[in-house]
Amino acid sequence: MSQLNVSLPPALKAWVESRVAEGRFSSASDYVRHLLRRDQDEAADETEWLRKLIAESRDSEIIEKEPEDILEEIVAERNKRYG
Repeated sequence: MSQLNVSLPPALKAWVESRVAEGRFSSASDYVRHLLRRDQDEAADETEWLRKLIAESRDSEIIEKEPEDILEEIVAERNKRYG
């Protein structure tokens, strides 16, 4: 396994240490790996959601909305889903 060193401000370091102390994670590395996997899953979900939107648009009829309005709707929906 490769190694990556990360600098954290004291408050984040304390947060990581508290999560490990709770017993859900065996080490800070275990916790960070968990967070990275969760981020990967969320990115994959977002990609799938966008692919579905593209597929729906290909299957739909011509609409009267302006492209900018459609993009604003997509961005607003994305922000609701993923913050």
